[in-house]
Amino acid sequence: MTHSASDGGPALVLVVDDNPITRYVLGTTLRRAGHETLEAEDGTQALEVLRHTPRVPDAAIIDVQLPDMTGFEVCERVKASPRTAWVPVLHISATAVSVHDRTQGLNRGADAYLTEPVAPDELIATLSATLRYTRARRRAETLAERLHQLHRTTLSLYSAPDAPHLAEAAAVGAAAVLDRPAVVRLTAPDGTVHTRRHPDAPAPDGSGLDTVAAALKGSGVHVMPYVSPGDGGRHLLAAARTKSGRPPTCISVPVAQPHATTDGEEQDAELLAQVTHTTALALETLRTYSEEHNLALTLQRSFLPEKLPDTPRARLAVRYLPASEHAEIGGDFYEALTTPSGVMVAVGDVAGHSLEAAMVMGQIRHGLRAYALEGHPPHVILERLDMLLRTVARGATLTLCIMLVEDGAPVLHVANAGHLPPLLLRDADETYLRDHGPLLGLGLKQPPATRVAVTEGDLLMMITDGLVERRDEDIDTSLSRLSAIAVKGPRAPEDMCEHLLRNLPPDGRDDIALMVVSVGPTAPGR
Repeated sequence: MTHSASDGGPALVLVVDDNPITRYVLGTTLRRAGHETLEAEDGTQALEVLRHTPRVPDAAIIDVQLPDMTGFEVCERVKASPRTAWVPVLHISATAVSVHDRTQGLNRGADAYLTEPVAPDELIATLSATLRYTRARRRAETLAERLHQLHRTTLSLYSAPDAPHLAEAAAVGAAAVLDRPAVVRLTAPDGTVHTRRHPDAPAPDGSGLDTVAAALKGSGVHVMPYVSPGDGGRHLLAAARTKSGRPPTCISVPVAQPHATTDGEEQDAELLAQVTHTTALALETLRTYSEEHNLALTLQRSFLPEKLPDTPRARLAVRYLPASEHAEIGGDFYEALTTPSGVMVAVGDVAGHSLEAAMVMGQIRHGLRAYALEGHPPHVILERLDMLLRTVARGATLTLCIMLVEDGAPVLHVANAGHLPPLLLRDADETYLRDHGPLLGLGLKQPPATRVAVTEGDLLMMITDGLVERRDEDIDTSLSRLSAIAVKGPRAPEDMCEHLLRNLPPDGRDDIALMVVSVGPTAPGR
């Protein structure tokens, strides 16, 4: 009689009985039916076999009466071990089993009872029925666990911040879903190829991955068995592509057989296809984000000054870093220009991350330049910008700090509309210039600019909140940290910018605009 794994057929069966004749009879009957057998003469030996045999038996036939312990005790220990808890146990007895003993055995994990002498057909039928149930249950449990791992893997794939982390998550996830080592190869948006193995997966040679990749036409997923010509290693390869022309994402796992002929192997192929396809989709998301982020950065930089004023009165350095967590364009900006009265610098922040915020930022920046070149003082510029903002973008708000370093006098004019205060460094002292008015967009009057005496060598810093603001602390603490770091930094503007960014690493949640101004000598004859 031919059996299949799905109907309770060929299995490895452990026969436990202290009578060698009984073991021989049972073993012969089982082998004639196509099963393999292991034998033990008592409970201790049976438990040793179960602990150390490379392949866990598919079932155990255990005599109720053994010389060292009862079959009930052996069954209980079998069910208590994680390695063998699923193994079905058939009790066999030379005498009729009482209701009490039968109940005790069932309560301790037994799956069926037989009384000697056992007819061969009855033995095989009982074993087959038990195997059918056990295997069906194990398949259901295995599938449930695999689907759980697939769900976790999907979450980890879409949480990967970049291609290297995605490749690692895919290798770990595929290994968890299929319960075997996995190799992943994918191409990042910048063209870099990333290969990851988990844990120490045997990888097919490059031709194997190229073969399955070539078999994938257009978009979709293709799965195929592959035998490495070098070592004869057998692999299941999957390739996925979300769009025609994209480099395929490939995942490989080793398999026992080169062809998927059983339900389990077909399930392996289906799950591998799902993991590979999900990895390709997650990679496409990263690629789309990268393209949008680069586009937003290019657009935003087009709104910022192309060059800074080159004048002895004020040496400038700026840094602009877009938020790494946002693909959208932001509203942080800076401006610097030479006016009839001196060098004017400004740093501002339009609320929000959107194209609308960027457009508002562009209009405000152009308005600021126009009003400054007309010779208006800083606080008047703020009032005019407030009117402009309420006209072109009703409901929008922004913070803006403007500073004018006069050419002919050792004076700095500061007008601040709700922005973070600029920091003044003089020798070893540091001072925040905290006077400010309301933010723009509310129609409120701005106070006159604050006049601050400055000398050659003074250093001024203007920032947006992305440099210092952290979700777990108040802004005063953040500003105190900034001043403590700045006062220990170099006095050259470019070097100070690098010093601040090195010691205040961005968290990627918001844009950063940073401007450092070194006050030069007062212009002669002014």
